[in-house]
Order: sequence, then structure tokens, then C-alpha cells
Amino acid sequence: MNIFENQKTILSLDAGGTNLVFSAIKKGELIAEEISIPAAVNSLQEFLGKLDNGFGQLIKNVGSVDAISFAFPGPADYPKGIIGDLENIPVFKGGVALGPYLKKKFKVPVFINNDGDLFTLGESLGGLLPYINGELKKQGSHKEYKNLIGITFGTGFGGGLVFNNQLIGGDNSAGGEINRMSNPLYPNSSVEESVSIRAIKRVYTQQANIELQESPEPIDIYQIAKGNKKGNRKAAIHSFKELAIVAADALANTITLFDGPVVIGGGLSGAYDIILPTLVSELNKKMKTLDGKEIQRMEVFAYNLHHPDCLQDFLSHSNQEIIIPGSSEKIIYDSIKKVAVGVSKLGTSKAVALGAYAYAIQRLAH
Repeated sequence: MNIFENQKTILSLDAGGTNLVFSAIKKGELIAEEISIPAAVNSLQEFLGKLDNGFGQLIKNVGSVDAISFAFPGPADYPKGIIGDLENIPVFKGGVALGPYLKKKFKVPVFINNDGDLFTLGESLGGLLPYINGELKKQGSHKEYKNLIGITFGTGFGGGLVFNNQLIGGDNSAGGEINRMSNPLYPNSSVEESVSIRAIKRVYTQQANIELQESPEPIDIYQIAKGNKKGNRKAAIHSFKELAIVAADALANTITLFDGPVVIGGGLSGAYDIILPTLVSELNKKMKTLDGKEIQRMEVFAYNLHHPDCLQDFLSHSNQEIIIPGSSEKIIYDSIKKVAVGVSKLGTSKAVALGAYAYAIQRLAH
């Protein structure tokens, strides 16, 4: 099914900390002006009222719709549309049946999922995955990637897994929750303590020997690291390097289990030129067996798509002809296993919206 030719109209929501942004999507594109409503609320009823207002206005603008589909923070039972206790939205307590509420209100199917999952699905359909396969095809390669691992660097460390354009959600709506992996630098903590906005600020202040409240924002720390702004450049570089080291350990475990390219999104992904060299180097580092023999950290090799030489190496094939035993026939064998690591081609917000749209189209087809 080509979602970019589908005629169904899907309403979506970007539930940010500052604004609730409502949109209508058809054929993978916006078909009406987005509606933005301030997100701050004091009660659950006030929040639900804002959803009623936003989706209601869109329906008046575009006419009939086929479904509502959007990303929302967890913990949650996403298939049932039930949202659990949320730290960032205190009005959600004890489990809120948000999906069933909206379904009753607007009389259309409602699909809710994790933003990391929908980001990955969007990139698999219209972002990094088709870009990779398109570039390989230009080189005459018959290799086609069907898996995609998505991660987001932002307020937290999000993740998602897609196989053949289908989300791998898990039996408990907890598939791809990479943020719960153990932190190699702080073993009693999760990786999110080192892979997040708060981590960048914490490490910078520790290295610069200043108080946390004095910390610049991550965008400023990035500019300091690049030498474009005054500050402790060594501390700034170190803060992104620590993020890359810890994220790479979690990714290496994920790639080992799932075996697919990696797409990175989120607010901190803009610092990819500092993050990726360390991250990819860590993915490709060696380990030692107990008898001292060196082995690769992963069975596959990772390539930084934003480094020209790495991109060229990734796209080039290492095919060789080998003889089938007992015959004179030959078969092509590619001995080097590769995965690519790159930044979102769509932008995080657009990828999430496309993923939400595609998820609804897929679910409506079943």
C-alpha cells in the first residue's frame, strides 16, 4: 500500500510542552492550516476541552475525517489508548482512557502511539530508509534494507523499531524503549541520565566547574563546542562526547539484536557533527575475549552517512564470486555486513506526523 496515494484524511496532534498543534493530513501532506493552542492546563477536563476544541475546529475546516492518530508520552497501553501517570503532565493520574474518549467524542477510530515509534515509522516510509535504498540503487547495488532503528536525543532518549514498514511495538507497548538500558558510565542509572538535554547541561557544568543554574542551554553549549561562542570549549565538547559514548553502548546492543540502520532525531540531533564521529567510532570499537583475542563490538560495521568517505564506503559493494562446492557454478558473496547511521531526512516533527498518518492508514486497512 502506498500511503502517499491514499485518499483518507487523518487528524494528528503534536503535544508539545508549550503548545498543542493540530493538523490534518492526506496523501502524507498537510491539507489545512495547523491550529495551535497553549498546552498549559490545571485539570484533566481543561486538557480534554483543548483537544475537543482543536480537533473540532479542524473537522469544521476539512469536513469528514477517517481517523485521529497522534503521538503521546507514556507509560501507556497504546493499543487501548490508555495513558498512565505522566511526570510532565500531572493531570494524567491513575490511567486515562484518552483514545476511547476521543473515539466517542468524534465518532472515528483513534490511534495513539509513542513519538519514538512514530518518528521511526515516518523515516522508514519517507525519510532516511528510502534515501539509503535509493542511493544504493544508484550505485547498482541489489542490497535493500528493511529494518530501521530510530532514536531521539531531546528531553529524554526515545527509540523505535520498524521492520518492513511495520512498527515492532512489543506485547506491552514497550518495544524499542532504549532509554531503559543500563548506563555504562553510571551502572545504577539508565542511559537517559547521559543521553538527554539535562545530561548535556549537567556534564557541562561539572566539567566547567560552575553551578547547574548557571548552565547555558544545549544550543549554546553546542556553539561553545564549535568555537562560535564564549565559554568552556573543552567542557562543551566533553558533554556531547559523553552523550555519544553512552548512546553508542545502547545502540550497539540494539543493533546486535535487531540489525538495521539507525536514524537520529530530536532537538540535540542538530549537534550531529560533534556526536556522530564519537558514536560511530564507539560502535566499531573492539572487545577482547578472556584469552586476549580481539573481536568487533558488533558483527556489523557502522558507517557515518555524514562523512563523505564513510558514505562512499557504505555505498560501495564488496561483492566477490565464490564457487559452489562440487560444481563450476559461482555465486555472489558480500562478506562485509554494514549498517548506516544518519540524521533524520524529514525533521523530527514531520517524521512523527507522517508516522502517525501511516500508522492510522495501516490500522484502518486491517
